[in-house]
Amino acid sequence: MNFDLVVLGGGSGGYAAALRGAQLGMNVALIEKDKLGGTCLHRGCIPTKALLHSGEIADSAREAKAFGVKAEFIDMDMVAVNAYKDGVISKLHKGLQGLVKSRNITYIEGSGKLTSANTVEVNGTSYQGKNILLATGSYAKTLPGLEIDGEKILTSDQATVLNYVPKSVIVLGGGVIGCEFASVWKSFGAEVTIIEGLPRLVALEDESSSKQLERAFRKRGIKFEVGSRFVSATKTADQVTVTLENGASHSADLLLVAVGRGPVSEGLGYQEVGIAMDRGYVLVDEKCRTNIAGVYAAGDLIPTLQLAHVGFAEGILVAEEIAGLNPRPINYDGVPRVTYSEPEVASVGLTTAEAKLRGHDVVELNYDLAGNGKAQILKTAGSIKLVSAKNGAILGVHMVGSRVGELLAEAQLIFNWEAQASDVAEFIHAHPTLSEAMGEAHLALAGKPLHAHG
Repeated sequence: MNFDLVVLGGGSGGYAAALRGAQLGMNVALIEKDKLGGTCLHRGCIPTKALLHSGEIADSAREAKAFGVKAEFIDMDMVAVNAYKDGVISKLHKGLQGLVKSRNITYIEGSGKLTSANTVEVNGTSYQGKNILLATGSYAKTLPGLEIDGEKILTSDQATVLNYVPKSVIVLGGGVIGCEFASVWKSFGAEVTIIEGLPRLVALEDESSSKQLERAFRKRGIKFEVGSRFVSATKTADQVTVTLENGASHSADLLLVAVGRGPVSEGLGYQEVGIAMDRGYVLVDEKCRTNIAGVYAAGDLIPTLQLAHVGFAEGILVAEEIAGLNPRPINYDGVPRVTYSEPEVASVGLTTAEAKLRGHDVVELNYDLAGNGKAQILKTAGSIKLVSAKNGAILGVHMVGSRVGELLAEAQLIFNWEAQASDVAEFIHAHPTLSEAMGEAHLALAGKPLHAHG
């Protein structure tokens, strides 16, 4: 069977390319061995955010008295929590299936393998494509000597379907996934300890954001130990004990291994066909082209930011490149990033350290959310930090606080359109909103603070 585009992998990058390709008049085949939507929809973004929302409601019940509401937190009903979460996934999954069908995309269920530069084989049937997109995604990694049993030692895959609240959990890894699950389980009522080998939590974020998150986690009673590496884990009938390089040990009911995600590329024929790879990742240029003409790769399979929205963007880029639209390459600095813990950590652009490394004369401004009316109403603490070139464009926006991820859309425009503080200071923000804090921060940086101290 012959197609204009054969897509191997039905996750964020793959289905975005298939939908856009079909929209542009291509005859598209989409191959997926599991469920359409991939990790993001079934084991990642969507289920974890649903769990976080259940946790937010649990915390709201605990704190109801502070808002004049007579209510109390009794317990988590994990059967109902999972039913709510699965209902969200199911609706989105059905919607996505309907979209694929409506665009006349040939959907093929089964494990695909690349057998030549223009052929993918599935269950003994060959599918030829003038163009092929590899979008086979990623898997939850573990560490040497650390065996995932799915019962006492879990990855995020098993954690999203857990049907009870553990009394205590050790989270190995203080990045995005680790901090989100730590936040969920604390809200659900578990005792949580995060172990992170790097010197700080969410180490890819600006240092000021890490410090604020750590302060907020301490206040919530989430324990963490940073700067000491994992050595071993031992299991008994009811406990897991983790030993660290510094000699310390921690015991809990469960151990969540959240040490990052690796590319799914082994045994899929990529190397045999001659595709350039590094540590399992497929190497591509700025248009997601591999070293073999007509073969592209996108999403978690390539060494870019492992985010669903990056996968979407890369998939769309590939479809438009094949269609001859000559799309602009993605500026990965301009990609918004969010850790959906409580509080959230959100950013776009460069950290202070990155801006200095690139030779910028940096000016910083920190706006405390304590000065924002809506933040006071919501009883959230946090800040917005602006990183700017001296007398120049905003280079980075870094935020910590409840729901600050919703402010990223404006921050993204500010960064990507190379706005200066004085440009943004002219905008009128609705009062009282959290978005007003974005305006206040830029007013202050432009030298005319309103509610902030100048």
